[in-house]
Amino acid sequence: MKFGIVVNVSRESALVLARKVAAWMDERHIDYVFEALSAEKLHLDNAASIEDLSAQCDAFLSLGGDGTLLFTSHYAVTKPVIGVNVGYLGFLTEFTQAEMFTAIEMVLNGTYSIHTRSQLEATVSIDDEVQYLRALNDVVIEKGAYPRIPTFIIKLDGELLSSYRADGIIIATSTGSTAYSMSAGGPIIAPKSNVFVITPICPHMLTVRPIVISDEKIIEVSVDASDGFFPLNCDGNLKKLLVPNENIVVRKSPVEINLVANESRNYSEILRSKLLWGREHNFGQ
Repeated sequence: MKFGIVVNVSRESALVLARKVAAWMDERHIDYVFEALSAEKLHLDNAASIEDLSAQCDAFLSLGGDGTLLFTSHYAVTKPVIGVNVGYLGFLTEFTQAEMFTAIEMVLNGTYSIHTRSQLEATVSIDDEVQYLRALNDVVIEKGAYPRIPTFIIKLDGELLSSYRADGIIIATSTGSTAYSMSAGGPIIAPKSNVFVITPICPHMLTVRPIVISDEKIIEVSVDASDGFFPLNCDGNLKKLLVPNENIVVRKSPVEINLVANESRNYSEILRSKLLWGREHNFGQ
C-alpha cells in the first residue's frame, strides 16, 4: 500500500508531524509520497504533483485542518483519506496527532471503517467550456465588490423558490453545514443526512430563512443585477466571476468522498468539544 501525504505547509507543527510520519514509515518500509509543495518545504525528493497522487496512491494522509482535508479529498477522489487535526476546530479531521499512527496501522491492516460524504457539483461555463466543479462543503455565490444589493434568483427543479436580496447565497452539504453556512446562521445537519441547505448571507429581507432541501433536487442560481461581477467559490476557492443573469446549476455529485472514521468518537461528542456545548466560556483566563 502507498500513501499520499499532504501537509499544511503554513503550520510549523504540521511540518514537524510530517517529518515524524516520514521517519516512522521509513522504519517500517511503508511506501509513501509527498505532495510536491509539501516535499519542497520539507526538503524531500520523494514528491509528486497533487494531480498525480490519486493515480499513484492507495490512501491519503492529510496533516492540517479542515481546509487541508478539503484540498486533499478533492484530489483523492474516492481513495480513503486519514484526516489528522493540526488546526483549530477540525470538524472533518477525525484524528488527533496522538491517534495518527494508530489510524495509519488500521488502514494498513484493513481494519478501518469509512465515513462516506456526499459532494455538490456545480455546472458552469468557463472559457466557453462546460466544467463540473465539485465541493465537499459548499458552493457560494457572493456579491463581491458590487456596490449595491443584488438579487439572487433560486429555482428548484425548474420551479422558482424565491428571489433573495442578500450579500450572497450558500449551498451546503450536511458536511458543510458546520462551515460557512453555520457562520451565516444556517442549521447544523448531521452527516449522511440526504439533504442540502440553502443559506442566504446577510439577507435584506426580514422573512428570509435558511431552507433544507432533499439532495435529489437540482438547484439553479442566477444574479439579477444591472452590471458587476459575482464570485463563485467552491469550498472557499474562487472558480469564476459570474456576470448578471448567468445561470449556475448545482446538484449532488456522483463522486463521493471516503474519510477514514475514528470509531472512538461520535458526532455528538464532536459538537460538544468543538462548539463548547455545556461548558462555561471562561474567556481571558
